[in-house]
Amino acid sequence: MDLTITDNAAGLYKKEMNLTDGDALRLYVRVGGIGSGGFSAGITKELPEGTYMTKESGGITFCISEDDEWYFDGMTIDFNQDLGEVQFTNPKIEDVTNPRGQ
Repeated sequence: MDLTITDNAAGLYKKEMNLTDGDALRLYVRVGGIGSGGFSAGITKELPEGTYMTKESGGITFCISEDDEWYFDGMTIDFNQDLGEVQFTNPKIEDVTNPRGQ
């Protein structure tokens, strides 16, 4: 799986979630984004159940279960300091909030 989590994004999660090096976060697909039930990325401080892959960035281990790989494969998660927001982009999915054909 191809997933990029920039140091800026990892740093923001460390700061906002009071994390230390070695902590793990689970990324997952949330149903019910903006508007009428799209998708968005959820994040929580826990390990997924079952089989999962990991990606380390900024001392934090990000974990994604097999069931959620379709959404995160090819994604870049970055923190745009000028806008003050986390940005999720994935060229494999035209619109990450409303992916079609998945």
